[in-house]
Amino acid sequence: MNRSLRRALWAGAVVALTVAAVPVTSAFGAGSVTATFAKAQDWGTGHEGRVTVTNGSSASVDTWRIEFDLPSGTTISSFWDADVTSSGNHYVAVKKSWAGPLGPGASFSWGYNGTGAYKAPLNCTVNGAPCGGGSTPPPTTTAPPTTTPPTTTPPTTPPPTTPPPTTPPPTGGKKVVGYFAEWGVYGRNYHVKNIHTSGSAAKLTHILYAFGNTTGGRCAIGDSYADYDKAYTAADSVDGVADTWDQPLRGSFNQLRKLKKMYPHLKVIWSFGGWTWSGGFTQAAQNPAAFADSCYNLVEDPRWADVFDGIDVDWEYPNACGLTCDSSGPNAFRNVVSALRSKFGSSALVTAAITADGSNGGKIDATDYAGAASSLNWIMPMTYDYFGAFNPQGPTAPHSPLTSYTGIPQQGFNSDAAIQKLKAKGIPASKLLLGVGFYGRGWTGVTQTAPGGTATGAAPGTYEPGIEDYKVLKNSCPATGTIAGTAYAKCGSNWWSYDTPSTIGGKMTYAKNQGLGGAFFWELSGDTGNGELIGAIKGGLG
Repeated sequence: MNRSLRRALWAGAVVALTVAAVPVTSAFGAGSVTATFAKAQDWGTGHEGRVTVTNGSSASVDTWRIEFDLPSGTTISSFWDADVTSSGNHYVAVKKSWAGPLGPGASFSWGYNGTGAYKAPLNCTVNGAPCGGGSTPPPTTTAPPTTTPPTTTPPTTPPPTTPPPTTPPPTGGKKVVGYFAEWGVYGRNYHVKNIHTSGSAAKLTHILYAFGNTTGGRCAIGDSYADYDKAYTAADSVDGVADTWDQPLRGSFNQLRKLKKMYPHLKVIWSFGGWTWSGGFTQAAQNPAAFADSCYNLVEDPRWADVFDGIDVDWEYPNACGLTCDSSGPNAFRNVVSALRSKFGSSALVTAAITADGSNGGKIDATDYAGAASSLNWIMPMTYDYFGAFNPQGPTAPHSPLTSYTGIPQQGFNSDAAIQKLKAKGIPASKLLLGVGFYGRGWTGVTQTAPGGTATGAAPGTYEPGIEDYKVLKNSCPATGTIAGTAYAKCGSNWWSYDTPSTIGGKMTYAKNQGLGGAFFWELSGDTGNGELIGAIKGGLG
């Protein structure tokens, strides 16, 4: 799965994603407004919980308030998409101010990270009634008189006796993860503000900032000017406020800070490595603890610590060859991400983009990805770039096939093969995100419309031969056919393959049917000005 030096040429193709709760749920029956708790992840010393509020009534609900107790040994350490307060082991979660009313039949999910192993909550109420719905049952003991308002008194109701639903309740919370390329602020003229104006920020759950360097086995700044020095005018700034010459933080980091203030649900993860900067991982594997220390010190630098919610590893490829070859052994990747988890702690996000080579004896088989999974919040197999004009004579083939097909140039080079191989190795489906490319790959000198034709080289591209953004291809070479769940088109002597809103919809149906945690994509600037591909991902995942 060869990949070119797009990073230096302001183009690219990497990854993105989304994760759902594992169907280990604590449900409390059925009623008008209900709340369901689910275990999204559990790594022993900590866990991630997902709470879904559902309006089962025929009228909109303007607000909701959930009260519950956590068993001994379990506490909430961080939370998102709700405001949470506590008194001892009693917790109160209320709707964020930016969240609108909950319409009839609608659901809303928020989440939290906790210490200790996951345990189901006790004494749960929503808007004063049991979380499973219905009226509040009488307490098992007579409560003493109180002069305080009822809303400040912890409930004394017993756990409900109604059985949980026979089918898992809607969990929501599918992850929609998109890459922001730091070099896009130059030739592409794509800035953090565009994430807002395109409507994409409201649909994303996480942004991956690409890339930090791994030089010398240490995490290092990728482009200091773009990252934290570039001054933004009012017109180009997220909030319409210009940078000043003496402010302590500028550049994309400061713009991301403003974006997160505007969209409090958004999380930002700093991604390190990529095709060009993965060489340093080989040295990092020799001393994972020192590498983790350097990464923590950089990501948690006081100038921008509030911007980032964790770290992403994009090592291309451990114990295999990418731009350079690594021979650190099958345990190297597991050791590196384990060290990162230990250093960053249970409340931080630690994720990874990995190979999607599903062939027998291929790159997935070269590394213990399953052993690393317990240290990672989610894993993003890069299910694109399977085929392209890095083989200039062809045969033409879709670069991001969802499934195999008759005549595919290489067995195992498709999304489903990668997902099934990773699941077979023991990685939970909920920790896997399906990758989508917001670009196409193409050849020129092609006479055959169907895949499998010969070519003479790479088709012309705006930033690099053989690659073009979706926002360009949808007009310059509209899709005329589909194969293996993705689209292709022949325009003159050029042949392109890429995903459209329609094929993305099919891929999201696959992701849901497989129980995947969501989807990710490379990268934001390839989408249209109104974010139609991100809309297709979000709409397809529900």
